[in-house]
Amino acid sequence: MVLKYLTVLLVCQLLGEVISRAAGLPVPGPVIGMALLFVGLMLRGGVPDGLRTTAGGLLDHLGLLFVPAGVGVMLHLPRLADEYPAIVTALIGSTLLAIVVTGVIIKLMSRSGQDGTTP
Repeated sequence: MVLKYLTVLLVCQLLGEVISRAAGLPVPGPVIGMALLFVGLMLRGGVPDGLRTTAGGLLDHLGLLFVPAGVGVMLHLPRLADEYPAIVTALIGSTLLAIVVTGVIIKLMSRSGQDGTTP
């Protein structure tokens, strides 16, 4: 049963990749695949127990997927050391931008009232 739902997840990712590349979209294929899976589950009316179990198993071992990225970082450590000012600036800038945007959105939403209507 796990193989069936693992295939469903991989087919959704594959379809997302095909759509992303064929349409030349700047959105990664796995993100489009996740949206396709979401729409499929909405049309179905819920998440099957087998898919829930399979996804849970993948999430339990999610840390293993970061090992190749960590190896890549270690491999390019001299380059990261050379470019650390730009990396630090980008990290701090994007964090501050995310905080400001979140604050503005919360402020705008709080003005609209609890019933969701705008004043």
